[in-house]
Amino acid sequence: MATFDEWLDAYDIVYRTLPATSDLQCPNCAHRTLRLVFTGPPGAGYGYASFWCDTCLEGIHLSRVVIPERTPARSLEAPAEERGRDIPNYRLIT
Repeated sequence: MATFDEWLDAYDIVYRTLPATSDLQCPNCAHRTLRLVFTGPPGAGYGYASFWCDTCLEGIHLSRVVIPERTPARSLEAPAEERGRDIPNYRLIT
């Protein structure tokens, strides 16, 4: 199992490629199926990051992150089921 620090390193790499898509390997299972979804107040430029692997369903959740310009973010004002759409119940690494 990858450590929280390994997940943070992967997040940093994927984050720096935004708004382009990254082909980075998962720090846990090495598949190239990492996903990153931001949620925040509309227009605020900050929010939460859900970062996980669609293959092994492990990942991290970060708060108070800067949401890069031109990167889509889900609104905190949307209903919970809409905000969580397509985000699986993945195992949080702490």
